[in-house]
Amino acid sequence: MKRVAMVFAAMASLACFSIGFAVADAGHSHASVKPSVTVGELVDMGCYVAHNAKGEKHTDCAAKCIAGGMPMGVLTAKGQIYLLTMDHANPDAYNKAKELAGKMVKVNGPVHVRSGMKTIDVLSAEAMPPTTASVK
Repeated sequence: MKRVAMVFAAMASLACFSIGFAVADAGHSHASVKPSVTVGELVDMGCYVAHNAKGEKHTDCAAKCIAGGMPMGVLTAKGQIYLLTMDHANPDAYNKAKELAGKMVKVNGPVHVRSGMKTIDVLSAEAMPPTTASVK
């Protein structure tokens, strides 16, 4: 009986050890995600989520809200919204994106999805030419 209990304990320990590595690895998997390009309008998340505020009429308000610390996102032409997050290795790209509030932008960075929320770690952000179709 002791031998069976020891084998069971060893198997349980090995299982816990393996699960621990899997969970730890899942928390750092963003390094393996390849950057992609996302195009859309840079919106402030507070006004967009609460009031569906977007477009040219909302540009000044979006700039003020983002400058005041409101989170920002990219709203694609298909209506998908991506919360922008700062890449810890390069905060300059995220901070540059703040200057593009209310404009059509092209954002480059890894896309992550957790609990239904889509995010982009901003590696670069630039304004799109004025001829680019705007979000409706």
